[in-house]
Amino acid sequence: MLKPNMFYGDLKESYLFYNIAKKTGKYLEEHPDTHLYRMGIGDVSLPLCDAVIKALHEAADDQSVPEKFNGYMPECGAGFLRSAIAEHYRGRGVQLADDEVFVSSGASDELGDILDLFDRENSSLIIEPAYPAYVDANVMGGRKIVHLASGRDNGFLPTPDENTKADLIYICSPNNPTGAVFSREQLKAWVDHANKNGSVILFDAAYEAFIEDESLPRSIFEIEGARTCAIEICSLSKTAGFTGTRLGYTVIPHDLERSSMNFNKMWVRNRTTKTNGVSYVIQRAGAAVFTPEGQQQIKQNIAVYKKNAKVLMKVFDQLGIWYTGGKNAPYIWLECPNGMGSWEFFDFLLNEAQIVGTPGEGFGKCGEGYFRFSTFGSPADTEEAAARLLKLLG
Repeated sequence: MLKPNMFYGDLKESYLFYNIAKKTGKYLEEHPDTHLYRMGIGDVSLPLCDAVIKALHEAADDQSVPEKFNGYMPECGAGFLRSAIAEHYRGRGVQLADDEVFVSSGASDELGDILDLFDRENSSLIIEPAYPAYVDANVMGGRKIVHLASGRDNGFLPTPDENTKADLIYICSPNNPTGAVFSREQLKAWVDHANKNGSVILFDAAYEAFIEDESLPRSIFEIEGARTCAIEICSLSKTAGFTGTRLGYTVIPHDLERSSMNFNKMWVRNRTTKTNGVSYVIQRAGAAVFTPEGQQQIKQNIAVYKKNAKVLMKVFDQLGIWYTGGKNAPYIWLECPNGMGSWEFFDFLLNEAQIVGTPGEGFGKCGEGYFRFSTFGSPADTEEAAARLLKLLG
């Protein structure tokens, strides 16, 4: 008799975005002509840059010419894109071989797929508040989850101690949802801890391009010792606006081994078995991101989101509201004013100022009493929302 994966029965219903949609839908039904200022969703609002659009068109045209046509692509990524990404890292002082880079259809996909490399008996440590998919992917796999709470007292950037034990360690920096960024010293503590205990760090670097403080690491591989204990998963979604075109990459060093098994070789075997690669057209678009022209243009787009963050941070500074994030991340994580709960604050903003954010409780228990704002909206909406926040809370 067929038996389903019974661990799906252990999944908790995710009410976060369902409740947000339900509440905003009801509000719009009652106020049909109202414009909502949506600063909750983490999707980009600016179009793909010109260099990427040009590459998309040229690659599409290639598919109409027999001499340039491409069918199945290499499962681990086209050589031209793997090389461009590795060279980008080398330009920042991180030495990678081209074949340590694996092209993916996005960080979200890869964060789930990467668990194929690890035994079900391995435990996973998740620093919370956290991207909910970390927890759900491990529940689906039947793994034990170790929840490590963080809070205002440590800036939502905890470091390990002798009681912190897990086989897999999830670290997201800049963090979603808090926007907090680990320093070199803090990441070194985690790398040393992982090497000492034989753990592997799954480093989510989806927002690394938003770091403007040069003293902060943008890659785990800037930290000595990381090549023997870390896998880095990155995305072009927020970096270059690829949320609708889907492209990312994963870095697995040749040095990463456990029990005489090499994870780079294992991932080659996994990808050549389970995927047919990312399309030629999308990979050509991705390669354009790493050209001088592409880098200049995506930085211009990121600067728009960073300006949005400054507009919001100025308001919170004026109001004396504690927050983290914003400067080096596209998210601002603030303490709800006047002792409000996170859903209470959501309802208050929606009904009194027509502003939509994300209640912190949806990212774990220690997110209660906090709230996340995304800075990916339009500048005009952000300016108006900031003015409404100042009037409402001032």
